[in-house]
Amino acid sequence: MVFGLSTRAVHGTRVIDGVGEPVVAPVFQSSTFVNPIGDHGEVRYTRYGNNPNQVELGNRVAALEGGESAIAVSSGMGATALALRAVLNPGDHLLSSAWIYGTTRNLFESEFGRLGIEVSYVNPGNPRNWRAGVKPNTRAVFVETVTNPLMRVIDLGILSRLCRELGSALIVDSTFCSPYNCRPLEHGADVVIHSATKYLNGHSDVIAGCVVGTEPLIGEVRRLMKLWGQAIDPHAAWLVERGLKSLAIRMERHNANGMAFATWAATHPQVASVHYPGLPDHPDHEVASRLLDGYGGMVGITLVGGGPAVAEMFKRLTVATHAPSLGGVETLVSEPRYTSHAAFSREEREAQGIPDGFVRISLGIEDVDDIIADFEQAFAAVEA
Repeated sequence: MVFGLSTRAVHGTRVIDGVGEPVVAPVFQSSTFVNPIGDHGEVRYTRYGNNPNQVELGNRVAALEGGESAIAVSSGMGATALALRAVLNPGDHLLSSAWIYGTTRNLFESEFGRLGIEVSYVNPGNPRNWRAGVKPNTRAVFVETVTNPLMRVIDLGILSRLCRELGSALIVDSTFCSPYNCRPLEHGADVVIHSATKYLNGHSDVIAGCVVGTEPLIGEVRRLMKLWGQAIDPHAAWLVERGLKSLAIRMERHNANGMAFATWAATHPQVASVHYPGLPDHPDHEVASRLLDGYGGMVGITLVGGGPAVAEMFKRLTVATHAPSLGGVETLVSEPRYTSHAAFSREEREAQGIPDGFVRISLGIEDVDDIIADFEQAFAAVEA
């Protein structure tokens, strides 16, 4: 029997077959385990990523994404670094979307060059740009969909066909979607990355990441993780596994609240623009309608009053919380110019479509009327 996504999220691969077994898996808060004598058996050690909590979380995420294998690590950035390093070697070229998380771009520019890995960027607004950016040594293509923070949606079908032709790996950061809204492997991706800090955990109390792919790819990620030390703590793994059990029901509410809020904001006189792929006038609405099973809980807005208006609005919000992360059950707001894209100059941000006055909003699962009323009273104070 093939189970649905919500059933897989709740039950994973764990089988409860004995009277007296716990319904909820225990936390194996142990760094080390009794080893077999000689070389006839697995050496279990939490730094190796084979603690039972680590293994179960990896199995569950693989089942949700439809991948052969997955591994949980200590952060989303750890997942990104390990996944790309598992694919790329010195002398290789990485072709990346220009629309990516600021810290990911910092990783590429400050560290990959020191490893002898060349990186160049493509404006993916025109699909033809991808082929123009290919070099003889291009070994991987990296994209986010949906992108941070402008909520653009990149057509994975076009890229997967190009990568198959090149023999290159298509690596997708799917953090903003979660497996509920998009499963990139179904669209031809080779590797999927998540910051499990966000929707997979969903409760703003864990830092974690996941990589999904083939068994050989995950084996290489595991080898690197053992050397570089990004193993996830067992209790953190247990918390993400707990969060996954409510993923489907949370994402239903995130999707509904995102659409309701974006629709309301699009008519507000203090909002200059709204970035949400569920709106018909979004530049990628047609792609999003084909690629996604839900438009998500992330909304970008630009205020007419610019940066000063944002600061005043943040002071007045009471339901929404000003914090740098996203994907939690609570509504969170942040300014990318001070968080995810703080390392960029104003000119660089504006070139990417992130002007002063742009706000990233992660719609939580509160009553959406309360969220809208919170922003309404904050806008009224700004106007006054």
